[in-house]
Amino acid sequence: MQRRFIPAVLLFVTLLLILAGLGARMNAVPVISFAAEKEIYLTFDDGPSTSVTEKVLDILKEENIKATFFIVSDRVQGREKTLRRIAAEGHTLGVHSKTHVYSEIYSSAGALLKDAEACAETIRRVTGINPRVYRFPGGGEHPASAKLLRQHGYRIVGWNAVCGDEEIRGADAETLYSSAVETAKGKRPVVLLMHDSATHRATAEALPLIIEHFRAEGYTFSAF
Repeated sequence: MQRRFIPAVLLFVTLLLILAGLGARMNAVPVISFAAEKEIYLTFDDGPSTSVTEKVLDILKEENIKATFFIVSDRVQGREKTLRRIAAEGHTLGVHSKTHVYSEIYSSAGALLKDAEACAETIRRVTGINPRVYRFPGGGEHPASAKLLRQHGYRIVGWNAVCGDEEIRGADAETLYSSAVETAKGKRPVVLLMHDSATHRATAEALPLIIEHFRAEGYTFSAF
């Protein structure tokens, strides 16, 4: 019985050693961090403008962050240098509108596509970049137009958080910062809507506060 028992003991010990080795390997594997899910996209509509867009770009460059700019192409003339800077510094250029005149854009799906393509053509002509992301002026649901845009290779980008620079008249930087933080709660990822047209100086002033907050919360900054 002793001779039969010895091989069994050896087998048991061998199994324990194997399991111990596997356990050590598993402990050596880094734990996957869910912090990667904490992602924020800074998006800017209605530019370019000389004063505000340039200030926003200065801040993003200093913070080493890439963002997404949805362009109104009728505002590009005289600001081609700013549009080229957006592209040269690695940000994403997206189509927003040629005119931003809702009555013209939303008269039909075909009219919206024509408006989008005109905007895209200006971006291509000035920067050499073929924009592939699109944001509806004013937001909202537009199923027929969205289908047509997707058929032409565009990715539709909405938002789920706002800094309030259109919603809160006369808001200062602190108010815009507070709105961004509040509306972003519980969103994964955060797609934050801001504006960089000439009337939105407070947005540029709020941007460092917004970046500081989300960075401290462990968010990564991405562009589309």
